[in-house]
Amino acid sequence: MTSLKDDYLNYLNKFGEQEKRSMFGGTGVFMDGAMFAIVTPASMYIRGGEKLDPQLVKLGCSKFRHIKKSKTATVNYYEIRELFEKDPQTCSELVAKSIEFSCKDKAYKQSGANKRLRDLPNMRLTLERMVKKAGIADVAAFLELGALNVYRKVCEHNGQELDRKLLWIFAGAVEGCHWQLLTDDFKSNLLEQYHSAAN
Repeated sequence: MTSLKDDYLNYLNKFGEQEKRSMFGGTGVFMDGAMFAIVTPASMYIRGGEKLDPQLVKLGCSKFRHIKKSKTATVNYYEIRELFEKDPQTCSELVAKSIEFSCKDKAYKQSGANKRLRDLPNMRLTLERMVKKAGIADVAAFLELGALNVYRKVCEHNGQELDRKLLWIFAGAVEGCHWQLLTDDFKSNLLEQYHSAAN
């Protein structure tokens, strides 16, 4: 007997070849490197964006809330469990739109067409200036280097090791999510890589 989570993952599989990663206490579902869905043991959420947001709100879909210790982060993913059960056609149309938007957004951000570092998740003007002073000129260079190398360069430029939170901020920017949504395992792996390279 399959679980609800298996049912949701099997349903999403029909939209094409996917990668899956543990995140947010559930499973992140990716297509062509772009995350478009979160599946938990009890429900299924798809990424919003552009015209999708008002559509999903109008249909009564609530946003995904990730509670971690004392903090709650709300992200732009909407619950579609009821649509899946009651209106499969609309549900499938929305999933297809979410995949299209997510892939297009990922391609745009990686193309370097989006030149502003501050437009990446978690980034702001002060962090953009800090990164540029360390010799990382644009989004394409930032994504190519990856969070660890960006953090190293910024620390080197400042002449000291900076707050670890900065590493999480850069990692979230690369992964396309709020830094508080990074799993403890993901952060531990990053730290291991950081320390092993430093030794």
